Amino acid sequence: MKHIVDLAKNRGFVFQGSEIYGGLANTWDYGPLGSLLKENLKNLWIREFVQRRPDMVLLDAAILMNPQVWVASGHVGGFSDPLVDCKSCKQRFRADKIIDGLIENHLKDDSSDSYYATRARELWVETLSYDERKNDLLNKQLPIYWINVNNLISESWSAEMQVKFLEEFEVLKEERGVPCPNCGECNWAEIKKFNLMFKTSQGVTEDSSAMVYLRPETAQGIFVDFPNIVRTCRRRIPFGVAQVGKAFRNEITPGNFIFRTREFEQMEIEYFCEPGTDLELHAKWKKDCMNFLQNTLSLNSENLRFRDHDADELSFYSNATTDIEYKFPFGWWELWGIADRTDFDLKAHMTESKQDMSYFDPVKNTKFIPYVIEPSIGLTRLFLATLCDAYDTVPDGEEGGERIVLRLKPEVAPVKIAVLPLVKKLNEKAEEVFHMLSKHFMTWYDETGSIGKRYARFDEIGTPWCVTIDFDNTLEKNMVTIRHRDTAEQETVAIEALVEYFQTALNS
Repeated sequence: MKHIVDLAKNRGFVFQGSEIYGGLANTWDYGPLGSLLKENLKNLWIREFVQRRPDMVLLDAAILMNPQVWVASGHVGGFSDPLVDCKSCKQRFRADKIIDGLIENHLKDDSSDSYYATRARELWVETLSYDERKNDLLNKQLPIYWINVNNLISESWSAEMQVKFLEEFEVLKEERGVPCPNCGECNWAEIKKFNLMFKTSQGVTEDSSAMVYLRPETAQGIFVDFPNIVRTCRRRIPFGVAQVGKAFRNEITPGNFIFRTREFEQMEIEYFCEPGTDLELHAKWKKDCMNFLQNTLSLNSENLRFRDHDADELSFYSNATTDIEYKFPFGWWELWGIADRTDFDLKAHMTESKQDMSYFDPVKNTKFIPYVIEPSIGLTRLFLATLCDAYDTVPDGEEGGERIVLRLKPEVAPVKIAVLPLVKKLNEKAEEVFHMLSKHFMTWYDETGSIGKRYARFDEIGTPWCVTIDFDNTLEKNMVTIRHRDTAEQETVAIEALVEYFQTALNS
């Protein structure tokens, strides 16, 4: 992971936010290359799920919404994490993550004879399948948090599981002692429920009547606009609404670089359908989302897997939920969630707002509250997965050792073409070629350093092609040399044919 972070910071993908003032914890700025990469991922997602489908439309809802939206959705009452303070060092933690870390550390330590390590060795049976291992834990009536070692991560726990966990954590604190990850003391305050929404005030007053929230997800904007979309877009169910936008969650323990942040972007779809057709559509959306990752973005299929939620993980309103997990350098974690939310959201807003959120089918002459399939992915998390997946090293012939090659798919790459004059005397012709190509493609110009080092720099940021301007080919024959990133092979192409050449290469 360190190599990915270093590449991101050193090559202009991601910078520390407010760095000249010492930064602000867990805030990140997307640099020149990171901004382009994010836009490419966003645009490919829109192209795949909106532009190429007759049953999809796009929305851009407001970040600030009427506070009653979040009352109806359940965020005001139930969108919280278990918060616990260490009274010795005054640090604040998510209680579930403390136990997660405790289990993981002792699972790795075969020499330890601690209570936790002994229990871990008894329970962690490598030969069992996922389901067999989970059932074994449940049948032994072991504490609920032990299910977490089977990759049922705490963020997916139901409300009932959260309550059981909190009860058992209190027992553990008293009977066994739980060391603080920061200072090692076992001196904890009581666990509190911490709401994750950021609060702010609208207008000139700061009393409760002016309080609004920064949205913790983009989905609710789609739900509250559902009647307007049906009225104006003339789409018949089943149809979907897609949205890309910022969301904000006041996470207690964000981390792993940009994997979990307090400010992030989501790409969400709410696909409205007739009750009874939802499970079939859920299965289809699973395939469509995986197809986007494997084929459109060309992520390695070995780093992707489905994880269907078991019944005890599902939200009370969900008929089915599946995560597409990615194998990050720090382990398998959720990348894309595909949830069957039934009619929970529309019904909740219908009850709270007293507005009719039902749908009338003019063909069947029926009226009903639609069910919803929700494929939701974090754009910034996808950004990180894309960097991790493309990162590669090859032997460095000039310097010795190894150099980095970022093997991004050309459509994803932030810079498509680099124009490189062999020497500065060729600048005028090189700039002419640059201006011709930059009308059609994101093109960068570089004239500094040896041609080999310039090739290596553009390999490191994922640029698929370098166009070299030289004396013999360019000035005498009006041709350039194209170098391919992944193979280092070179070919000569006439300047007048370059635009068509790259258009064909990008569309192939």
